[in-house]
Amino acid sequence: VVIYNTLVYGFPATSGLSLLLGCAVVGFFLGLDMALARERKIITDTMAENKALPPPSRLYSITRKFSLVALTTIIFVAMVLGLVISRDVVWLSNIKESNTSLLQAQLSVMREVFFVMGVLLAAIINLIFSYSKNLKLLFQNETGVLEKVTRGDLSKRVPVATHDEFGVIAGHTNTMIDGLQHRMQLITALKLAEEVQQNLLPGKPPVIPGLDVAGISNYCDETGGDLYDFLEVDDRNAGRIGIAVGDVSGYGIPAALLMATARAFLKSRVTQPGSPVEIISDVNRLITNDSGDTGQFMTLFYAVFDTGNKELQWVRAGHDPAIFYDPAKDEFKELDGYGMALGLDGKFKYRENMLAGLTMGQILLIGTDGLWETKSQPGEMLGKDRIKTLVKNMQMHLRIRSLTLLFQ
Repeated sequence: VVIYNTLVYGFPATSGLSLLLGCAVVGFFLGLDMALARERKIITDTMAENKALPPPSRLYSITRKFSLVALTTIIFVAMVLGLVISRDVVWLSNIKESNTSLLQAQLSVMREVFFVMGVLLAAIINLIFSYSKNLKLLFQNETGVLEKVTRGDLSKRVPVATHDEFGVIAGHTNTMIDGLQHRMQLITALKLAEEVQQNLLPGKPPVIPGLDVAGISNYCDETGGDLYDFLEVDDRNAGRIGIAVGDVSGYGIPAALLMATARAFLKSRVTQPGSPVEIISDVNRLITNDSGDTGQFMTLFYAVFDTGNKELQWVRAGHDPAIFYDPAKDEFKELDGYGMALGLDGKFKYRENMLAGLTMGQILLIGTDGLWETKSQPGEMLGKDRIKTLVKNMQMHLRIRSLTLLFQ
């Protein structure tokens, strides 16, 4: 149009530049408004479809877009005002010098400048309101999902609708929700594993005349590697019982799995003929073959009580020695013995130990390191000396008249 008017009608080139500038300004603001409307529709559609996309690979920063729009707006406003003012200056220079003419010219220039500024201000305000609508949708998009997450609902994802910081935040929020969902599934699995492992422990101690038995196991995590069990040995009679107390290296699910495996091997083996040494040797071989490559191992204190013969046989496979208290002599004795932890050497030869002449009122405490390594608030360990004092005081206050076995 500019070229046509210039060539055919002889319009001056400055008028063509004014037309181009006017079209560029109008096109700039209309284009921004249409782009924001298009973005708003994309955000709305994405929210309705609940699309969970990864964070945008190419980032168009909000600050960069703001800077570009602000700079372009300033340039266009400056050019328009400069064009208007320069034309008015030329026009004013040609007006006859009279008070009436000058006043009319001033009013005309003011009206023209205010009109141009009003149009530009209206266009800018329209862009501000349009972009505010988009920001409101993006904030609702993000906060709505986060509110559901705080209530425990992890089914929704934040739709990734833009390629700016909001899209990055939405993508990382989705990654966080996926991680939380995975952790919730893991916690559920751990709770189930905890229930299964607690069911592996004895529900109640056996009832044997002349023998008081008690046991408890408290894990600091959902699952652990501590084990205690009462076992029916192959040649079991009314006064004979097998006791096993063990501790697997490490914590959590791996330790619990090895504990369950060792328990299954032990319960299966004690039903067959064999001495305590033979039983523990076979269990050690099975555990070494099954999990020797993992580097995990298990300490075990295995004892067989014969209340008829007043005897105690035990095998110590790297476990902490049991504490034996004789109130008649008022002395403690640690039931130690030569032995290696299970799962390290499948060919290791264990040794059997025996304590005869058991009498009523004696106390045997078999525990794991979690018992005497329990710390107070300042960080001081309980220690075996305090354990022995507790055992002695219990015997004195309760006036125990039977052989008592305690486990942790």
